[in-house]
Amino acid sequence: MPMIKLPLTIAYGLLGFVRRQPLHGYEIAQRLQATEALGLAWNWKQSQIYAELGYLEQEGYLSSAVVVQGTRPPRKVFQLTAAGSLAFADWIARPVPHGYDFQMEFPIKLYFAQQEGNAAALTLLECQQNACRSWLADLRINPSDGDDQSYTRLVHLFHLSQIETILAWLTTCRTHIENDEGRGQPPGNP
Repeated sequence: MPMIKLPLTIAYGLLGFVRRQPLHGYEIAQRLQATEALGLAWNWKQSQIYAELGYLEQEGYLSSAVVVQGTRPPRKVFQLTAAGSLAFADWIARPVPHGYDFQMEFPIKLYFAQQEGNAAALTLLECQQNACRSWLADLRINPSDGDDQSYTRLVHLFHLSQIETILAWLTTCRTHIENDEGRGQPPGNP
């Protein structure tokens, strides 16, 4: 059976780089490396960035034009399409659907949500908190079988504590952004 390429939802974050202006792949890779905070969560190699840009273009979220640069090699410059703008807005507004994707995807969503403004970041935080509360409720309804010392029980407790920790961190983020908003700080400033 052939392997089907599932989209990496984190790749939608690449749309955030071209949201304000067209860029070529190398510029996107440079901006990703230059943004230290993003590098903590998003450590893709340049080749992976180019592959995902190709996928996003194939899906109709990006369009490109080849720009000739005299004696230097031509560059493929990407810009956001209408479909890409909608996909990015949808991605930014939706919470991460699974706890195992949270660590990689949510910090990037939050970064770009803050670029859109504190209101977008606060909305994302609220949606993610609601999703986490739902995860917790599901885990509490379906406790693991076996005695309290079983491996299954320990893993179950691990998942519960992870989500509780995520919720605490989301609350910290929310407080931080609300406090920045009250001091008139621009989005994304510590």
